[in-house]
Amino acid sequence: MVSIPTLWLPILLAAVFVFITSSVIHMALTAWHKNDFRALPDEAAGMLAIGSLGLEPGDYLFPHTGGGSEATRTEEFRNKVESGPIGMLTIMSPSAWLNMGPQLAQWFVYTLVVSVIAAYVAGVSLAAGADYLAVFQITGTVSFACYAMGLPQRSIWWHQSWSATARTMIDGLLYASVTAGAFGWLWPV
Repeated sequence: MVSIPTLWLPILLAAVFVFITSSVIHMALTAWHKNDFRALPDEAAGMLAIGSLGLEPGDYLFPHTGGGSEATRTEEFRNKVESGPIGMLTIMSPSAWLNMGPQLAQWFVYTLVVSVIAAYVAGVSLAAGADYLAVFQITGTVSFACYAMGLPQRSIWWHQSWSATARTMIDGLLYASVTAGAFGWLWPV
């Protein structure tokens, strides 16, 4: 067994390497995620209409059931669904778009958490001096599960395009590989 404090260096470097990898993907390889979202056909009119609602930042569902499944069985709700549109909408504050510092900080903390989880699983599974490939396999699998395996829910339940989900899962595979490489390289002897 290898303790988490012993693995502080691969934990930190894996998080840094993932942060750098994600920055390259999103800032240098912009075409990769370019089609994840579509533009509104008349963006100005759409923004004006949505803006006129005075929505606070948050997630919205329409038509909304009020939280109870019995509401979905009413004629009124059925008519709303049939007449459409049906959707989910996330409203962000302008500062969230203009100042990404808080999101980048949260992302880095998340990469640290994933690295700690990978370190924990590998630490209880492997001894010091374990083979590079064994370390890579365990930390890579755990990291991939953390970075990618929750993403299909977005396509299953929220109807996000499967192609956008697949691209983001490939990102997760890259992040997992970088994490696994850092752990394999710096695993204690």
